[in-house]
Amino acid sequence: MAKNPKWLSEPQEKDYAAADSYLSLLLAPDQLREIVALLRQAPAGAWRAKDILRAAGLPLLKRKQSNEVAEKLEHMAAGTPISPILLIHDGRGRLEIADGYHRVCAAYLVDEDTEVPGRLALFSDLTSR
Repeated sequence: MAKNPKWLSEPQEKDYAAADSYLSLLLAPDQLREIVALLRQAPAGAWRAKDILRAAGLPLLKRKQSNEVAEKLEHMAAGTPISPILLIHDGRGRLEIADGYHRVCAAYLVDEDTEVPGRLALFSDLTSR
């Protein structure tokens, strides 16, 4: 298993499409367009895998529970760079992983303190535009 997973420098176009698909279940269409635009402009950051899961209130998926986690672990072991994650914070204590939940879980399984790069958009920024 790779001790330090490799990451692409930027999210891929398919990551934004996946975020749009997921967030379409949570947001009105006008909010959805704006938050995906905010994600594209959000500054890059990095956070520990354990902190991301805890802040998002999501359980850790293990290799046997998810083919996608198993696939990401294989990429990490092979040294293949994977995409940074996309996060949204609502400004009231709720964090959503808009895209990258399986990547976060795989990174956690490598080492819970793995730094996971990504972009974090603040939902409150919608009101300040």
